[in-house]
Amino acid sequence: MKIQRAFEHNRLVRKVTYLGSRPGAEGIVGESAAMKEIFTTIEKVAASNATVLINGETGTGKELIAEAIHRNSQRRDNNFVKMNCASITDTLLESELFGHEKGAFTGADRQRIGRFELANDGTLFLDEVGNMSPSTQAKVLRAIQEQEFERVGGSRTLKVDVRLIAATNIDLTAAIRDGKFREDLYYRLNVVNLHVPPLRDRREDIPPSPGTSS
Repeated sequence: MKIQRAFEHNRLVRKVTYLGSRPGAEGIVGESAAMKEIFTTIEKVAASNATVLINGETGTGKELIAEAIHRNSQRRDNNFVKMNCASITDTLLESELFGHEKGAFTGADRQRIGRFELANDGTLFLDEVGNMSPSTQAKVLRAIQEQEFERVGGSRTLKVDVRLIAATNIDLTAAIRDGKFREDLYYRLNVVNLHVPPLRDRREDIPPSPGTSS
């Protein structure tokens, strides 16, 4: 039992040391070849301003990876702003992204600052980006290309410097074929692609149960 405990202690020490040496490793666990490749990509892409598209099933840790990229970038001291495009109705999504002016629509009793504006000089993470309507996709495309937008109900053009990271759990190439997603936006988002495999495809990342030998 003492030998087994010693082996288990040594295994845990190695794992903590390994994870602690990875960029922004907080919450990201994995020793498989696929995860090591993701860690390497995080290191490389964090130093740039390249747009990143993260693909993977729900629950695979796409948001954690986006946060790790931001934490290891030159924008780390500025805002990391998150937006789940599937959690809000499309009629309100544009206002959430770009903000609105007072009186822009019924219920707009005050000016609202949008996520693009909040993320200025920082990073904007758009989760479930495949759920945006075609009209919203067009406005996001312009904001990425020109780094400018107008608030809903406003006429003043606002300039921003935003690093964009997007994520989706759907096949965007299939959505393009079905006419549900803009091809030009896809290529703007897919500058660097990161695919996060589910845990069932990397069983070596599943820690052994207590009492079992490693």
